Amino acid sequence: MFNLYTQAYEQSIKDPNAFWGAIAEDCHWYKKWDKVLDDSNIPFYRWFTGGETNTCYNAVDLHVDNGMGNTAAIIYDSPVTGVIKTYTFSELKDKVAKFAGVLSSKGVAKGDRVILYMPMIPEAVFAMLACARIGAVHSVVFGGFAADELATRINDAKPKVIVSASCGIEIKRVIEYKPLLDKAIDLSTCKPNACIIVQRPQAKASMKDGRDYDWETEMAKAVPKDCVPVKATDPLYILYTSGTTGQPKGVVRDNGGHMVALKYTMGAIYGVDKGDVYWAASDIGWVVGHSYIVYGPLFKGCTTILFEGKPVGTPDASTFWRVISQHKVKSLFTAPTAFRAIKREDPKALLMKNFDLSCFNYLFLAGERLDPDTLFWAENALKVPVLDHWWQTETGWAIAANCTGLHRFKVKPGSPTKAAPGWNLAVLGSDGHPIKPGEIGALVAKLPLPPGTLPTLWQNDQRYIDSYLKEFPGYYETSDAGYIDEDGYVYVMARTDDIINVAGHRLSTGAMEEVIAGHPDVAECAVMGVADDLKGQVPLGMMVLNAGVDRSPEEIVKEVILRVRDKIGPVAAFKTATVVKRLPKTRSGKILRGTMRSIADKKEYKVPATIDDYAILDEIEESLGKIGYGKKA
Repeated sequence: MFNLYTQAYEQSIKDPNAFWGAIAEDCHWYKKWDKVLDDSNIPFYRWFTGGETNTCYNAVDLHVDNGMGNTAAIIYDSPVTGVIKTYTFSELKDKVAKFAGVLSSKGVAKGDRVILYMPMIPEAVFAMLACARIGAVHSVVFGGFAADELATRINDAKPKVIVSASCGIEIKRVIEYKPLLDKAIDLSTCKPNACIIVQRPQAKASMKDGRDYDWETEMAKAVPKDCVPVKATDPLYILYTSGTTGQPKGVVRDNGGHMVALKYTMGAIYGVDKGDVYWAASDIGWVVGHSYIVYGPLFKGCTTILFEGKPVGTPDASTFWRVISQHKVKSLFTAPTAFRAIKREDPKALLMKNFDLSCFNYLFLAGERLDPDTLFWAENALKVPVLDHWWQTETGWAIAANCTGLHRFKVKPGSPTKAAPGWNLAVLGSDGHPIKPGEIGALVAKLPLPPGTLPTLWQNDQRYIDSYLKEFPGYYETSDAGYIDEDGYVYVMARTDDIINVAGHRLSTGAMEEVIAGHPDVAECAVMGVADDLKGQVPLGMMVLNAGVDRSPEEIVKEVILRVRDKIGPVAAFKTATVVKRLPKTRSGKILRGTMRSIADKKEYKVPATIDDYAILDEIEESLGKIGYGKKA
């Protein structure tokens, strides 16, 4: 069937130079590229070589120059502080140019690195764009990250300046950042020239003479800086993702390809245009925050929501509906775990009835597998398309999606729909050969990857090859397992490590999670493969129940075990599950299945620095002990 998606996809694979070259014309260039796709140094493909541009100019100044100066660029909505503030594109340009001047006054120039250790406040966005404005490379580290993890990133990036704030706020808890920052600098072998600190009223940070500077004081005397042309292939940012060796991997994003790809996706995937209000309910510490709180929406001329709060608890499960209604949000992107939290607190979506959501067109979910039960709940409550999509820190944007701006396909529960333009996906067996439609294998993307993806790792080309290209030569290994059906729909079933082998049968823990999540009393769940002397591995389920459920957990566990047996079969050997109060997650909402598996198997593990609450691991260990797993068994 011919449609705009099919046309775009086929051209992107057959003639990427023509496809991406035409799209790049929609961006501002100081100097046009010599080559769209440079394949002179395989496997290190580069996009738009010879071109010169500036990310900040395309995100901010271009819209001011085109008459959109009075249009809202950022709406800062902070239920944890009770503050809502709007910045127009003109106001954003003024703030960013001034902070670029602050950075320059501290010796930061093109190519230098700046670490941002910030909460979800406007100054964090100003700082990111200010770095881009003068060609500096930013690296955002979650505010409140453990000091030793921050120190590791300081040593790797070697920043001239660190920008931070006195504190962050987690619902009602104030987390002081400055003591953590001071400790990280003490632990680091690389010392920054300066730290610039935003003093928030909720906590005052102590300052070190000669090194620490107050944001407001420095902004008051700053000389604004203009945008500096940079090469399309120059790095824009480094974003660290956890590494298996304990040494985080610095994912690099370039300026040119990143700008072209993200601006394209705002219309092609998310169905928004300039002037529309777009909301990615994430954190700037994650790739979602980089791509779709800051850069993508601003490239497109959208109004972006900067939200400092949670889906529940700030103040309740109606927060998302209030933000959508109040700010006329057209498209929302968040994690499935956010909707599972809302569903758990308000199973019948009664709080939604208090808000006018007529402005709202699409809900996009990513970051965790979207179980059909959450999909159906959101569809029934919102009465708009609920669209799964699949991507990673490394890719920067969606690998597979329902491209609403091109052609919206019928939703198949459990699938993020089809490969996005530019992504030549395949499913390979352990021998490296393609396997039949419907069979589970390693999901891979044929090189070259499209623009906006990682060209390499920060100062470590060999690790880039070893981590992503070595297993299947000629392909990027996603480390996700799944299949592609006969209609071209992609199914991401689990991380490769989560495909378990039960007595010789390869089974997806994700498929079991879908069955468990369909139980009416289950809010969310996780299934891990744990060691078993007889079968090698057996599945173990952990479940959180909906609020207000007053049936016995033992009864629900029995029903869940029967559901898995009925839907998947006895071969799954699913016989053990337990009810817990909550599941350990990262701050982006990803469930820490690997950590729980290590606890169950009595293995040593490193506590992830991104965990949202350390105390929960003791709860999990205790729960597992009651059913015969872990050290407390």
